Amino acid sequence: MSEPNQSSADDATNRLAPDSEHSPTGRPEDDAASQTSKTDGAPGVDDDFEDDDQEEPKKAGCLKVGCLTILSMLLVTALAVGGFAAYLNWKLDHNIKKTGLLPTEAGQPTRNAAAGDALNILLLGSDSRSRSLQDASRSDVIQLVHVSNDRKSVQVIHFPRDLYVSIPGRGKNKINAAYAYGGPQLLIRTLQDLLGIKIDHAAQIGFDGFAKLTDTVGGVDLYVPQAYTDGSKKRWEVGMQHMNGKQALGFVRERYQLREGDIDRGRNQQAWIKAIMAKTLKAGTLLNPIKLNSIVDDLTSNDNLAVDKDMNVQSLGWSMRNLRMGNVRFYTAPFSGYGNDPVAGSIDIVDEPKMKLLGQALYNDDFSKYTGSSNPLR
Repeated sequence: MSEPNQSSADDATNRLAPDSEHSPTGRPEDDAASQTSKTDGAPGVDDDFEDDDQEEPKKAGCLKVGCLTILSMLLVTALAVGGFAAYLNWKLDHNIKKTGLLPTEAGQPTRNAAAGDALNILLLGSDSRSRSLQDASRSDVIQLVHVSNDRKSVQVIHFPRDLYVSIPGRGKNKINAAYAYGGPQLLIRTLQDLLGIKIDHAAQIGFDGFAKLTDTVGGVDLYVPQAYTDGSKKRWEVGMQHMNGKQALGFVRERYQLREGDIDRGRNQQAWIKAIMAKTLKAGTLLNPIKLNSIVDDLTSNDNLAVDKDMNVQSLGWSMRNLRMGNVRFYTAPFSGYGNDPVAGSIDIVDEPKMKLLGQALYNDDFSKYTGSSNPLR
């Protein structure tokens, strides 16, 4: 297999049984280790709620893409000025829920003092049918954001949900099974063990306003790398496309028609992060108090956002005020190919040497020696 391009409880065990899922082309996965196309995992770790033929996406479908908005939120609030900034800060304090997302067990990894104030922030979105942010079901969006010590660069790493890893106390399984077993705390412990780093903060979003946010900023331009047909039967061809909120929602949810399934979907989600950040950072948006107010409402209202108890969103946003889009890089966590496990089903195999290098880059706050290719987002 050639290397791909980089770019709670006991009843949970019953949900992670072997599957007989088919590839995106409809062919059985008789030889999963040699397949060139990829779908997602076993029953209970799959997007069984998705139905792209429905006119309106289900609420659960919105939950899984919600975490992709938080970078824009940090930057937007950082760049608001004067009395209006004070009002936005009040709104953030009022709307954002603080909760215990981080693990508290003894023996947590320590930070590298040489990395200064560099931060690792886990952004996750639950695909649970429940509207509760605390429902420890599954996590379908796992993005780790590394903010440099000087606050002038950011790396965003997508961890595919089918990545086959060791889960503390549970053996090996898909990484999103850690969330099913023990919520965000166990998922964070899993990532910390995988990378040898400390995760400083976490944010979890149940997202009702994705389409509204995209429409608030006037839609976004997204590069469609693979042609597909969305739920309304509209055909999207390869190339740069302008999408409204509903269309963009379909774009970041689609995986069945993509060659590498969830791997490609993760890249599309990162493309949306880039597009929405670029749009919100334009002066016409940042200097428009009405639009800024609408954006903050889209991101934080309706009990939509939870962060760990120690995370100060306003302070972090202000510290990132000099960040420029050219210094935001996007990656997929390194994997070497695809396989099949009798319990987990189809899996993504970790590239152990490159994963170690990624962990070192995060630990040392130095990506200059990391050999993983960044995702070529347009």
